[in-house]
Amino acid sequence: MTNKSPHTQAHNDMQDNWFGVLRRYVIFIALANLLWEFAQLPLYTIWKEGSPEEIVFAAVHCTGGDIMIATLSLLAALLLIGSRNWPGESYVRVAALTIVLGLGYTIFSEWLNTEIRGSWAYSDLMPVIPWIGSGVSPIAQWIIIPLVAFWWARRSLTTTSQYKSVLIKDNLEKQI
Repeated sequence: MTNKSPHTQAHNDMQDNWFGVLRRYVIFIALANLLWEFAQLPLYTIWKEGSPEEIVFAAVHCTGGDIMIATLSLLAALLLIGSRNWPGESYVRVAALTIVLGLGYTIFSEWLNTEIRGSWAYSDLMPVIPWIGSGVSPIAQWIIIPLVAFWWARRSLTTTSQYKSVLIKDNLEKQI
């Protein structure tokens, strides 16, 4: 019987538990984006011009889009550079590409919907990045939330795996 370190055990558990990491990532993305969408509403004209129903619909609708963007960006990153042992391997690379893809789409979408379609507009409170025309809040949203989501998804699994390996080790020592 080989004695595995908690780090090795955590790595193996992550390889076997990709679904748990994916689930935690998507749940965090959904909840954090819902909160962010409501928090940034004063930065959009709908805050003053929309009815309460329109405001709630906009936040929930945008959150649905955020979940789709985050999930499809992760899927694309996994298909492009992921390994079959993800999340035990290539975790940071996949996370980085996911964030780049989500951020790239967000910049395009903000430009398309504010400049071309006029689907929404920024209020005077929204700081805008001049050379790309996107608001600071959606750009920050697509950097901060995925970073924290990837950290939390992996950290939770690592902590659980390390806890399990300590319990197993303690149980084996008691039996000897």
